[in-house]
Amino acid sequence: DGTGLTNLTQAPGGDDYGVAWSPDGSRILFESDRDGNREIYVMNADGSGQVNLSQNPEGDNTSVWSPDGTRIAFYSTRDGGDYEIYLMNADGSDQMNLTKVPGFDTAPAWRPRPRP
Repeated sequence: DGTGLTNLTQAPGGDDYGVAWSPDGSRILFESDRDGNREIYVMNADGSGQVNLSQNPEGDNTSVWSPDGTRIAFYSTRDGGDYEIYLMNADGSDQMNLTKVPGFDTAPAWRPRPRP
């Protein structure tokens, strides 16, 4: 009903946006420019444990969880200025460029998990 709102991020010196809940509801992805450029962060559902996952000096945007919550897709300008789609593990490790083509590749999305 809109009551009991809680500010979870409250980071000085930047804006936070682009919220995405993990499939199990325990964590929240968000983007922030609190470090001077747009980065991908994750936090616990109560706002604790905020961690910069992408840690790259270029802009990282629009993060989305894989259906099983083990990976995160996002787009970035880190390979020369045009947007490319990247994939990383949910802990920020093994970041890799998936598209590697000229032009702007944005808005990553996952195919829905098949029903049992």
